[in-house]
Amino acid sequence: MVVARMIGRSSVSSSHLASIGHDPASGTLEVEFRNGAVWRYGDVSEPEYEDLLRSASRGRAFVRVIRSRKKGVRVG
Repeated sequence: MVVARMIGRSSVSSSHLASIGHDPASGTLEVEFRNGAVWRYGDVSEPEYEDLLRSASRGRAFVRVIRSRKKGVRVG
């Protein structure tokens, strides 16, 4: 997963996630956690990202759909 450009993130209402952003061209999801850590996850489709945004519990959806299935790298 190589992403040279910045991924714009939007603040979200979640007890664990502070902000999330998606680059559909590379399939990269960037997540900032409440503790300040920033991670990037590869191979995230637009529908997966949209489902995460629409979820009633973004933290649970993140664990179920992203963290348990996608490779992540800490970038900040």
